[in-house]
Amino acid sequence: MTDQLDEAQALEERERDDCIARAAGLIKGHGATHCAACGEPIDEARRKAMPSAIRCIECQDSRERWSRSHRGR
Repeated sequence: MTDQLDEAQALEERERDDCIARAAGLIKGHGATHCAACGEPIDEARRKAMPSAIRCIECQDSRERWSRSHRGR
């Protein structure tokens, strides 16, 4: 049970951090220029294709893989 609570808390923290990063980008009047997960610059092509992106493609892929592997636990 503790593992599930830890996972839920970690997910909640990541979601909160994502919201903060998204809000910071909106306040500046444009999307994020640096990844909220790793801090590296988000590729310009990705920012043009998805202006609301807050993660680089590598971090987004990693997050999606993690989410799929932990779904239903």
